[in-house]
Amino acid sequence: MAGPKVVIIGAGVVGCALADELTGRGWTDITVLEQGPLFVTGGSSSHAPGLVFQTNPSRTLARFARYTVEKYAELECFAAVGSLEVATSAARLAELHRRFGFGQSWGISSSVLDADECVALFPLLDKSVILGGLHVPSDGLASAVRAAEMQAGRAITRGAQFIGNIRVTEVLSDGGRVTGVGTGDETFAADIVVSCAGFWGPAVGELAGVPIPLLPMAHQYVRTTPAGASDDLPILRHQDRDLYFRAHGDRLGIGSYLHEPMPVELADIPGDAHPSMLPFTPAAFKQSWAAAAELIPALRGTALDDAFNGVFSFTADGFPLLGEARDLRGFWVAEAIWVTHSAGAAKAVADWMVDGRPGIDLHECDLNRFDPAQLAPQYVRKRAIRSFVEVYDIIHPLDPPAVRNLRVSPFHPRQVELGATFGEAMGWERPLWYATNPPPEELRPRDEWSARHWSPIAETEARLTRRRVALYDMTPLTRLEVIGPVSFLNGLTSSNVDRPVGTVVYTLLLDPAGGVRSDITVARLAEDRFQVGVNGPLDLDWLLRHAPAGVSVRDVTGGTCGLGVWGPRARELVASLTDVDVSADAFKYFQVRQGHLGMVPVTMLRLSYVGELGWEIYTEAEYGLRLWDTLWEAGPELGLIAAGRVAFNSLRLEKGYRAWGIDMTAEDDPFQAGVGFAVRPEARPATPPDRRLTCLTVADTGDMPMGREPVYAGGFAVGHVTSAAYGYTVGGPIAYAWLPAALAVPGTQVEIGYFDRRLLATVAAEPLFDPKHERIRR
Repeated sequence: MAGPKVVIIGAGVVGCALADELTGRGWTDITVLEQGPLFVTGGSSSHAPGLVFQTNPSRTLARFARYTVEKYAELECFAAVGSLEVATSAARLAELHRRFGFGQSWGISSSVLDADECVALFPLLDKSVILGGLHVPSDGLASAVRAAEMQAGRAITRGAQFIGNIRVTEVLSDGGRVTGVGTGDETFAADIVVSCAGFWGPAVGELAGVPIPLLPMAHQYVRTTPAGASDDLPILRHQDRDLYFRAHGDRLGIGSYLHEPMPVELADIPGDAHPSMLPFTPAAFKQSWAAAAELIPALRGTALDDAFNGVFSFTADGFPLLGEARDLRGFWVAEAIWVTHSAGAAKAVADWMVDGRPGIDLHECDLNRFDPAQLAPQYVRKRAIRSFVEVYDIIHPLDPPAVRNLRVSPFHPRQVELGATFGEAMGWERPLWYATNPPPEELRPRDEWSARHWSPIAETEARLTRRRVALYDMTPLTRLEVIGPVSFLNGLTSSNVDRPVGTVVYTLLLDPAGGVRSDITVARLAEDRFQVGVNGPLDLDWLLRHAPAGVSVRDVTGGTCGLGVWGPRARELVASLTDVDVSADAFKYFQVRQGHLGMVPVTMLRLSYVGELGWEIYTEAEYGLRLWDTLWEAGPELGLIAAGRVAFNSLRLEKGYRAWGIDMTAEDDPFQAGVGFAVRPEARPATPPDRRLTCLTVADTGDMPMGREPVYAGGFAVGHVTSAAYGYTVGGPIAYAWLPAALAVPGTQVEIGYFDRRLLATVAAEPLFDPKHERIRR
């Protein structure tokens, strides 16, 4: 079976890898079109220095890199010279210990070395400026051009064709589906078109009418005159000064991000044989050269032999862009992918295209993950520049993002009045804590690292939620209005949502093959009208793709707002203000009612993410301030406070509530996450689980895990932490971790790797707080 006709735009390392992966799966009717020559195309692959560092905070990107190393080693396009990341500050050394932990979590072997061991690996280093380093033996150098040519060769033997020096000028479509591409003189019919055009991706997107939100940016790369190097030296990274190094025979190549961001306009790209290699800017390199010579004194006797500013792709959040466009079916994107991740990303996209789902979780990389406002060119530019800074200076507390106050809830003015400290997510401003809430009299010790984005005020807010009542801004949670027969939602969920009007069902969103997409909440407001709480643009995208004629799916988040009103005195607060009967018998848990709160029309869901009595209360955005003020003015006698996300996370973990995308994904088997979904028997996997999302209580040493740390048993890494917080009610740190089922037994002791030490942890029965759910149901 030749499979569908596929046209891939771009024969760089990503396009060639994808052609290889697709033809290896039996899709052989593949045509790859390249505007430059084959295979030194003039794009980023042609000049990429090829350093492959596999360790990454993202499990997905680490997996991409591991597969890339394995595949390119097999193709003899990779030299496993190892890597060394050095620390010249105590903070950086601590960060390298944390990166060691990431490697343990994702199965990448490494070790933290002292200064002598670093110099033994890389003799050109000045030992006096080094405190230590992280060594990953399996890292090394990939030859991007050779990897592209080798993979293209394999694809050609299976039937693919590659055509160079041909520019795509049209993406053809009919009825919302791609039909091919045009090159001015020729038309290539296609069932699927894939943009692998690198930093030219936005231009291809324009042809297709599909936003490809990436920004071309330049960074500096030089080669020195002979410096005493040798090809067996490990690749070297000096993140304290945003530098990396590799050997070119006896010379050194030096890459630098120690300069102001250099965004590039496509119109300014030269039309020569090397369009991605821009003229070098010597003044911007002076600081980098001094820093490089400080680390490697041998450079003081050398000069620059070759130098350029190379163009690469950056996105608003630093992740690739993968997947099919919603509004032009059959148009796929594989962009903003570095050589490090090229083969792994291509494999995932090929799996997705051929099997209907990727083999690993790609929610971080999905093309459709952004809200419409995040596709604005100005937003993409500012956030991509910010991601450039964040990616290459990941140790110090991050400066405020370049884009703030893009999306604010109607409650924002009142939150500012209360001294809220805000965080940002998906463009939303979300209160973390409020200055008007006093910190506790006795401050709990907290290690410096985990305390960077934390305040002791969170303890006050968590405790007062448990004792009194608090308001939490739930506006940023994505809400959809679905109008149509219940069979539409019923066919895409793991449980029966065909319940009476007034019912709320917490369930899993499935694909047609039974795979899990995410968790959602379905509130039935009328026979054919539903409020569906989802996990952002990806769930909206999925429902829109599968909505038949006659079904309306609409994102109403921006036009509405919501408050979580939770705590033992929540009913006292709400009952005096609403015409809805909120007594325990009349308004049960997992029910929804509509009515008024004061003069505000509201939709009230009897739900609680914090393990306390209360409601999520939603209204139209125009009523938002009145909703807040109505509750706030009635609250003083009951001790009402406003509380932020830090307290919220503490309370949710005490109650055992998971967060999609953090604690569980489709890949992690949410059926075994222990959340208590309403699930049809036929939707459950037939095989017993080999891993469980497990609650751990951690010895209270003042150290606070933050997520992605390795978990050890018997001296071996056996799992990883997903999320963690201090439990102020239970009096100690809480962590959730995926562990082998045999270890997920209450009382089992394990250890969590935390920087250069291990924290004792114990598997606990859950939930830790209110195990009989009496507080939320009373």
